Amino acid sequence: MAFFTSLSPVMQAFIATLISAGTTALGALPVFFFKEINRKFLDGMLGAAAGVMIAASFWSLLLPAIEIAKELNYTPWIPAALGFLSGGLCLLLIDKILPHLHPSLAEADAEGLPTSWRRSTLLVLAITLHNFPEGLAVGVAFGAAAAGMPGATVAGAIALGIGICLQNFPEGTAVAMPLRREGLSPMKCFLLGSASGIVEPIAGVLGAGLVLLARPVLPFTLAFAAGAMIFVVAEELIPESQREGDTDIPTIGLMCGFALMMLLDVAFG
Repeated sequence: MAFFTSLSPVMQAFIATLISAGTTALGALPVFFFKEINRKFLDGMLGAAAGVMIAASFWSLLLPAIEIAKELNYTPWIPAALGFLSGGLCLLLIDKILPHLHPSLAEADAEGLPTSWRRSTLLVLAITLHNFPEGLAVGVAFGAAAAGMPGATVAGAIALGIGICLQNFPEGTAVAMPLRREGLSPMKCFLLGSASGIVEPIAGVLGAGLVLLARPVLPFTLAFAAGAMIFVVAEELIPESQREGDTDIPTIGLMCGFALMMLLDVAFG
């Protein structure tokens, strides 16, 4: 722990998001052993991932954003609200432009601009779209801790990183398993599932660097990451977890995921 805390915030963010990307790869590993995964189990994991992201958005991002805004003598709710809405709007625009496909949908239901890209590419892009705000959130958290902002600590950033790791596992599974059912080789499914996490270290370094270069916009940046994460939850994770019509298991998963992330943040933060 002492070695990790001695590193620069950019390197801390890079290591944390690299590990987080690794858990996406772990989530893709079951393709070497199974062609199918129990849908109720996957729905529960996706619900838990949604709960983790909702809790992380408040405890690790929005609440520190408000506290930091007070420290900088801003009107607290303005950067929090503007950043939150801007993050959601940014993801909405990317969602409308970037071609991608949600795991349980047919290729004809792909979103974004029309394209001739293969289904496997569209599936990877869908999860990549999710992983960018997650990496950004971790990077911003480490940058805020390095800047000595109130409510922001390295331990809290680590807790956020752990939470993101936990919710990345089902995302790797959600990409790899549909491809396996379509007849792709286990290795190709694993590589494609893992590829969706590559963007996280890039976003993490970007987030940490942005905070260090522009400290006055830190409250906005934290809230921006929160808004982007909530957009992913509302637009993808919750609908995907309930697509089969069973709402109970995903809801229980969401509650458990929220409680787990809250405990992590309180314990480490």
